Amino acid sequence: MGSWIKKGKAMIDKELLDILACPKCKGDLKLKEERLICLNCRQYYLIKDGIPIMLIDEAKDLEEDFEGN
Repeated sequence: MGSWIKKGKAMIDKELLDILACPKCKGDLKLKEERLICLNCRQYYLIKDGIPIMLIDEAKDLEEDFEGN
């Protein structure tokens, strides 16, 4: 079994994280809290119930999210 990475409440297999790519720009993803973040296109994808929601229509803009808080 692979090694797991845990950030906040989210946990994902390292091997899976290594092969996942941003569906919008194909950039690398980083796990932070309950999000997979693409630093290339500045979008993030939520992880719900341990499942990454990797749909372009569900992506959130990183800058807009932090400006609103």
